[in-house]
Amino acid sequence: MIVRIMGEGQVRLAGSHFTELNVLDDELLAEVESGDDAAFRRTLQALLDKVRDLGTPVPDDSLAPSDLILPSPDATLDEVRGMLGDDGLIPG
Repeated sequence: MIVRIMGEGQVRLAGSHFTELNVLDDELLAEVESGDDAAFRRTLQALLDKVRDLGTPVPDDSLAPSDLILPSPDATLDEVRGMLGDDGLIPG
């Protein structure tokens, strides 16, 4: 699956990594719902760091469409709230 972090580019992630990412995504969803901005910031950064660590960068000149789009590291709580689905940012 190809994942785009807004403002940064794309990485290719194996499906086996999504269980681990969903743990952070569930935490992020709870923090957005509670409005805890400090915890939200930490968890968003941890989620994006994990995606970068587990993913393989897709070359900038690749025209591959993104299967999933994640917010930029400086996204606000309200911006992320607008991106959330029932399952959070990451389906599953």
